[in-house]
Amino acid sequence: MVIGDLRAPTIISTFAGCGGSSLGYRMAGYKELLAIEWDGKAVETFLLNFLEVPIWQKDIRLVSAEEILDFCGIEVGELDLLDGSPPCQGFSKAGRQCVSDSRNILFVEFARLLRGLQPKVFVMENVDNIVRGRMKGVFKDIMLALKDCGYVVKCRLMNTEWYGVPQRRRRLIWVGARNDLNVNPSYPIPQSLSITVRDALRGLLIQSQFKALSERKQKLYHATKRGDDLSGAALKILGKKNNSFTYRRLAWDKPSPTICASSGGILHPDECRLLTIAELKRLSSFPDWFQFIGSFSRQWLLIGNSVPPLFMRAIAEHIRKNILDFAGKRVVKVDG
Repeated sequence: MVIGDLRAPTIISTFAGCGGSSLGYRMAGYKELLAIEWDGKAVETFLLNFLEVPIWQKDIRLVSAEEILDFCGIEVGELDLLDGSPPCQGFSKAGRQCVSDSRNILFVEFARLLRGLQPKVFVMENVDNIVRGRMKGVFKDIMLALKDCGYVVKCRLMNTEWYGVPQRRRRLIWVGARNDLNVNPSYPIPQSLSITVRDALRGLLIQSQFKALSERKQKLYHATKRGDDLSGAALKILGKKNNSFTYRRLAWDKPSPTICASSGGILHPDECRLLTIAELKRLSSFPDWFQFIGSFSRQWLLIGNSVPPLFMRAIAEHIRKNILDFAGKRVVKVDG
């Protein structure tokens, strides 16, 4: 008896960022053939951490499926998985939630490459606000476009807190399986326990790279309990009905709230300061060895925009076992 096709599943990443998803796929045993990202600092960080993965710094709108196939040396339908996290600023609650934002149509470019490459499976990630209010129409357009590419498509709201990440981060995850595989997309089972800030930061050496707070924000910090938003303290101290403070003081025995792209918002539980980059990495499930390039604000942005690696690892491992392998990727041949 000979067991055939024991190779690692292949993946191509679009909107690769600094490599959060790529690291998750690597942890799950995938082989990344190509990553595509337009932001220069994100590309520099990716190159520093993924020496074996070629990356194109290109606008996705200028990339064709044909040139990807030619570069990777594969045929249409041969790729195992296509991954992508189109920019979410146009959908995000932290942004303007503008239906006409030009970034909202980048999912169309993902669908264009999906149609041209015809991978066995695809994974796409975005913020949860796309299913609410005036954004619902965009969500319907996305589902129709993905299904029209020849896939059985499911979308689920997932929270990274239940997949090994010490951060509460709600994201929509689309999983599609090509129609001819005759497999229904599915998702990993959530864990029963979350990881706290205390667990995540345990044993981390004190770092000096952090952004100091202004005197006014220091006053707000001390007026705020652990786990609370500083905006309530701002209303009381400043005597205002509305405010722009979005800072939150972490609680030791809870996961971190969502780490956004702006360099602020998350404050240490006991020390009157923003978190260090090393602490942010821990709360986003990046290993300590993972290196980021750029200023403090730029590194914070890269982390805030990334998909937590352990979250993607859980998804990737589930897809490998329950979709790719189940669909006949591992073929058993009997001699004679």
